[in-house]
Amino acid sequence: MKILGRLALLFVVLPILELMLLIEMGRYIGSLPTLGIVVLTGFTGAWLARTEGLRVFFRFQEELVSGRLPGQAMLDGVCVLVGGAFLLTPGVITDFLGFSLLLPFTRRWIQSRMRDSLKRQVAAGRVHVAPSYGAGFDTRRGGLEQEIEAREAKMDPSKGIVIEPEGYNCS
Repeated sequence: MKILGRLALLFVVLPILELMLLIEMGRYIGSLPTLGIVVLTGFTGAWLARTEGLRVFFRFQEELVSGRLPGQAMLDGVCVLVGGAFLLTPGVITDFLGFSLLLPFTRRWIQSRMRDSLKRQVAAGRVHVAPSYGAGFDTRRGGLEQEIEAREAKMDPSKGIVIEPEGYNCS
């Protein structure tokens, strides 16, 4: 599906479906209970997003401190952010999606499905991954090392962040 179709689905079709479901719920259980469900899922979603967001943030910090790249924590953070946004949006479908992204066991299942889909798309040639750091350099013949050396030579410590090695004494 093209990007325009996905955007139409997200911003046109989904709100119409949400509205239809809320109207039917209102007819079936009444308008006040339906409103109560919407408010309850909003508050519960905000609390869960905050709780999971803090948990992900602390895991992110732990991985950085231990010297590992926080890949899973970053992916969890994106899922928690999107899930929280879904839960703050009134509706039944978005609430289901939001809770699915916030709860750890369903979030892992969704992430594994997304990874499998991405792997299939890369293998089929529909998705191409190219590093941006190698632009203009032939990385097969040491071009990457040349690029890194050229960038380091141009660095001016007064215009950026300089991280000193451990045990370095400025005085």
